[in-house]
Amino acid sequence: MVYLVGSGPGDPELLTVKAKRLLEEADVVLHDKLPGPEIIESIPEEKREDVGKRAGGEWTPQEYTNRRLVELAREGKTVVRLKGGDPFVFGRGGEEMEHLASEEIPFEIVPGITSAIAGPGTAGIPVTHRDHASSVSFVTGHEDPTKEESAVNWEALAATGGTIVVLMGVGKLPDYTAALRDAGMDPDTPVALVERATRPEMRVATGTLDTIVDVRDEEGIEPPAITVIGAVASTRERVVEFLRNRTGDAVEVADE
Repeated sequence: MVYLVGSGPGDPELLTVKAKRLLEEADVVLHDKLPGPEIIESIPEEKREDVGKRAGGEWTPQEYTNRRLVELAREGKTVVRLKGGDPFVFGRGGEEMEHLASEEIPFEIVPGITSAIAGPGTAGIPVTHRDHASSVSFVTGHEDPTKEESAVNWEALAATGGTIVVLMGVGKLPDYTAALRDAGMDPDTPVALVERATRPEMRVATGTLDTIVDVRDEEGIEPPAITVIGAVASTRERVVEFLRNRTGDAVEVADE
């Protein structure tokens, strides 16, 4: 049996009850790089396998992960494939599910709290707000490099309005902020970067569509981080004085 499990945005207290139970019961846990270190370290070393990927760094081919899931299941093992956030939000859960089905391996989906919502929320940024945004678009900033062209229509997103949340988009921030400006989005649109959301080392940097690249560079914001584009990003300014992270300390802010 294979369980495709979302670990949430990183805080171990945001693991679902079911995810925690399955991690305890599993014979083998294949994890990526995004579950928080506390979650990964809570799994006995002898039963965890790192099949993670990092942009520009070490990586495990998806084909290997697919084969390994089938191999372990056929050995009679209870297997957890542990992913950051939710398995079906840019987590390749769909690909793995289809592969398991093609090999006639039973599996179960265990949703997780996606960082696309929890990350901004923890930073005091609601992705929707009655006064600011009645729609939200989730976009990957790191598409399959084998694609001939991007599948993201930034012009359409600029015209749609609402909130745009970009996951895995720190490196390509200059590209898509420029694309949105070229498409007519106001350069003064608020933008926030949330690094390592829900973790003790979480940082938040804010600016505008025109300034956020400089803010990123000045503050040294690095992956994993979430980009929030839209009027909701300005909400943080009105609540940050009273906002506390899970350690009880004020969340660090680096505002432009």
